[in-house]
Amino acid sequence: MAWADIIFVMERAHRAKLQRRFRAHLKRVRVVCLDIPDDYAFMQPELVALLEKRVGRFL
Repeated sequence: MAWADIIFVMERAHRAKLQRRFRAHLKRVRVVCLDIPDDYAFMQPELVALLEKRVGRFL
C-alpha cells in the first residue's frame, strides 16, 4: 500500500474492511469501489469484462 496510488475493491464491504484494518496506511491512497458483487469465479469471462470496463476509466 505504501507505493499504491489507487486501490480497487469490488464491494463496499471490502472497502470498509480495508479501511478498518489499514486506515493509517491509506492516507495518501485513493480507494475505489467498483460495485461488482463478489459472486464470480476466478478469471470468469464476465468478471474480466466488468473489471476492464470499470477500471479502465481510472487508468
